[in-house]
Amino acid sequence: MPRKIPNSGPRILAVRLGAMGDIIHALPAAATLKHSFPRSYLCWVVEPRWKPLLEGNPFVDEIVLLERGSLRGMLATRRRLRALQFDVAVDFQGLLKSALVATAARPEKIIGYHSSEVREKFAAFFYSTKVRTQSRHMVDRHLELAAAAGATNILKAFPIPPGMPEGRLPDAPFVLASPFAGWISKQWPMEYYPRLARLLRERLGMALVLNGPPAASHFLEGIREIVPHPSGLEGLIDATRRAAAVVGVDSGPMHLAAALGKPGVAILGPTDPERNGPYGGSLKVLRSGRAHTSYKRHSSIDPSMHDVTPEVVMQTIEDALSGRGLAGGPK
Repeated sequence: MPRKIPNSGPRILAVRLGAMGDIIHALPAAATLKHSFPRSYLCWVVEPRWKPLLEGNPFVDEIVLLERGSLRGMLATRRRLRALQFDVAVDFQGLLKSALVATAARPEKIIGYHSSEVREKFAAFFYSTKVRTQSRHMVDRHLELAAAAGATNILKAFPIPPGMPEGRLPDAPFVLASPFAGWISKQWPMEYYPRLARLLRERLGMALVLNGPPAASHFLEGIREIVPHPSGLEGLIDATRRAAAVVGVDSGPMHLAAALGKPGVAILGPTDPERNGPYGGSLKVLRSGRAHTSYKRHSSIDPSMHDVTPEVVMQTIEDALSGRGLAGGPK
């Protein structure tokens, strides 16, 4: 339920419609805005599938869903946004669709990235304040947008909801991996997961759990040696919290694990670790020396991802767990 709107204080609209990792990257900026303006009313507009990431967030007073499935839904979203009479909207997405959503709310001003920093340059046309950032990582860039809106008290908080159990997970400590990514070129070879599963079982006595969406159930069940765990977003959050360690690629589940401070490995290839890698230092980045930052959405796995072998990943997991008393060998 939306919280009571205070009589004084600015009304702030945060625009980040999706996806999982991108929303997680914007959480500290929203927390910073609310922390800097404690009497403000902060609303976040988001696509419905990502709402569970924001539920219970102490820095978000209201979640407005962008209902794009019907004209009636879109008009209802616009009515609600306009009724709130925002003083400022901050577009953390930098796409034409997010800029149009911010504009539809009719705030007094819209803050966004300079056209040189957005994927769809025309989006910047709608911003009253265009920010050239100095930071490398997206979390810190978003904090610069918050500062441009007047925020002064930086709060690097990632309030992740508790999630909800879905499916079966091992009772004993396990390692969690989410093998899928938005682009195939960012994925680690599927044939590497059975090898890693064997190594984990032989050297640590742990199972390798592979998470994916319910639509991937049949695919996950066909991978040898692993424990399949198809689930929705809330089930992924719960499994990540329960995992002893995480193996990730540049995808939402990896950024979720980083936000929760989980130990483990982030395997990167065609994307820049300094811009899109795990934030906070709990996950060790593994990247081939021949990896080239291209952001090309190829239909095949980037060759550099093949260079990071299961044996290297296994050793990195052991190193990460050794300081936590969980790398004592098979039980």
